[in-house]
Amino acid sequence: MKPIIACLLGFSLFAFSCAQQAPKADAYGNFEADELIVGAEATGKILELRIEEGQSLQAAQVVGRIDSAQLVLKIAQLKNSIQAIAAKSPAIGAQLAVFEKQMNASKQQLATLEREKTRIENLLKKDAAVPKQLDDINAQIDQVHKQMDVILQQRSASDASLNVQKTGLLAEILPLQSQILQVEDQIAKCKIVNPIDGAVLTKLAEAGEIAAFGKPLYKIAQLKEMTLRAYVGGDQLGNIKVGQDVTVSIDDVDHKMRNLTGKITWVASQAEFTPKIVQTRDERVNLVYAFKVQVPNDGSLKIGMPAEVHWTAPAGK
Repeated sequence: MKPIIACLLGFSLFAFSCAQQAPKADAYGNFEADELIVGAEATGKILELRIEEGQSLQAAQVVGRIDSAQLVLKIAQLKNSIQAIAAKSPAIGAQLAVFEKQMNASKQQLATLEREKTRIENLLKKDAAVPKQLDDINAQIDQVHKQMDVILQQRSASDASLNVQKTGLLAEILPLQSQILQVEDQIAKCKIVNPIDGAVLTKLAEAGEIAAFGKPLYKIAQLKEMTLRAYVGGDQLGNIKVGQDVTVSIDDVDHKMRNLTGKITWVASQAEFTPKIVQTRDERVNLVYAFKVQVPNDGSLKIGMPAEVHWTAPAGK
C-alpha cells in the first residue's frame, strides 16, 4: 500500500511541477489573412491562366489572358469609319489658294495702274495730257479696289463655310476616337494581372472556360505577415495597447511550443460575446474584446492555426 501512495504522491508532485513550468496563456486566438478574390475584368474565353494553388505571385504579374479578338476587330472598324469621314473633309488649302491667286493678280493690276496714274499726272504738268486721261485711270483704280473687296468677302464667306463643314466632320470623328479609347481599355483588361504579392489559396477557374465580367478566377492572400485575432476580458484591457510587442506561441514538434514576436496593431473599442473557439483565462467572463497581433511569417504560420499570446515571454521557452 505504501509504495502505491508514494507513487501517487510522486506523480502529483510531477504534475504540479509541470503546471508551474507551463504558465497559462494571457489570450488565445487563430491566425487569419486578408484574402482577395481576383475576378475577370472582361468577358470572353479564358485563353491562359498560369496559376496553381500555393503558388507565390508578385503584384502586377500577368498570370493569364482573356480572348480579345473581337475587340481588336472593333478598333479596326472604328478606325476605318474615321478615315471614311476624314475623306469627306474639303480641300481647304486648295480653295483658299484660288482666292490668293485672284488677290495677287488684282494687286499687280493695281500697281500697274498706279504707275500709269503717276505718268499721266506728270504729263498734265507739262500740258502733254488731258484731264480725261487722269479721270479714266482713277476710275480703273477704283474698279480694281472694288474687285479686291469682293475677293476678300468671298474668301471670308468661304472660310466660314469650310469651318462649318470641318466642325461637323470633327463632331463625327471625336465620338469614334473616344470609342477607340474605351475598346483599348477593354483590351488591356483582357490581361489577367495579379493585384498583390501573395500566395494562391484557391483556383476558381480554368483555361478554356468562358469568363464574364466579375467572374471569380482565384483567391489570393498576403502571407508574409499573418494577423492573429485574439480576445481578452475587460479586466485585461489594461495589459495591452496598440504598438505593444507581445510573445506569440504556436505548437511545435514533440509537443513543445515555439515563440514568435508580434506587435499589437488594433484593439476593439466594443465588447462582444466570447467566440466558441476561444478560451480566455477567466471563463466566467462572457464579454471579451478582440485585438489583432501582426506576426512575421517564416512559412510555418497557416490560416486558421491556433496560437497563444503572452504579455511577457514564458520562462524557459
